[in-house]
Amino acid sequence: MKTNGEYWQAYKLRWKRRKLLYRAIRKCHQLKSVINRTKDIRPDTILCAATVRNEIVRLPYFLAHHRKVGVGHFLFIDNDSDDATLEYLRKQPDVSLWATPNSYKESRFGIDWITWLQMKYAHGHWCLTLDADEIFVYPNWAKCNLSELTGWLDTQGASAMSALMLDMYPKGPLSSVKYEQNADPFKTLKWFDSDNYTWERQQKFRNISIRGGARKRKFFTAQPELAPHMHKTPLIKWHRSYVYASSTHIALPSRLNNGFDARNGLPTGTLLHSKFMNVVLAKSTEEKIRREHFTHTDKYSDYYDQIIADPDFWHKGSVCYKDWQQLERLGLMTSGSWTRP
Repeated sequence: MKTNGEYWQAYKLRWKRRKLLYRAIRKCHQLKSVINRTKDIRPDTILCAATVRNEIVRLPYFLAHHRKVGVGHFLFIDNDSDDATLEYLRKQPDVSLWATPNSYKESRFGIDWITWLQMKYAHGHWCLTLDADEIFVYPNWAKCNLSELTGWLDTQGASAMSALMLDMYPKGPLSSVKYEQNADPFKTLKWFDSDNYTWERQQKFRNISIRGGARKRKFFTAQPELAPHMHKTPLIKWHRSYVYASSTHIALPSRLNNGFDARNGLPTGTLLHSKFMNVVLAKSTEEKIRREHFTHTDKYSDYYDQIIADPDFWHKGSVCYKDWQQLERLGLMTSGSWTRP
């Protein structure tokens, strides 16, 4: 039986969710349709939603991978790119595209815009919500597509799947490895940290907060509370009343955040994070000036400076990436109760 405090907390979260949904509705006028192919979405289509800016280098592999695992349609928002991103996405037959010059930060880092599109087009669909530098992998992903995975989740009454974001990096300074468009980025960004993660249950949102990885080790040893959160819930069977409350780290209603609770027997995935390819040096210089990527921007000025300085993340504890089975053995992914073919 719930306590009075728990009822009060649930009431506050319901109001928070309604406010965020209303905020998304108010922000929808900021989006201009570039090309709308949503008439091609079928009842069983798995969707992927993303806000992007100047990601022409990453997009070919991002699209190829997620098409391979079973995404049938992409909902993209281009946030004022000045490279070839907009034109490239416009030509993709499975992409619907919107554009906006408005503030990424003031849209809750793109989540307000994405929420509007999900309300309108994703209701009843399984939907991945990703950044362009995130590649979603899961147990046996090369043989079992997302339809098989989400079909099993449906039989379990599960509406979401959680994933750990895993910072990948090269051996040597970030500038030392040149990425070629269309290539698998993890042939060069093939190293990661496996053993410096903290897991903390947070009752308010019923989630498990995870911090760790290369960025925490390299940049936030003295202030671990500023290290990025690595827990995400990127895959949700969307309902028009759902909303992300903090990037894709926290979703509402809060029952969507229980994917890392081992008692539920659910599989978890990994978001292979390609942020630290050589292009991040120029991007960090730009983003330090734009001030669009952090709520408390001043706290992260040194963070940008350290990236611009072209660091080498590799150390003797770095692990070379092999496959999903390795990630499961290391506890960075789990099959849960899912019996794979």
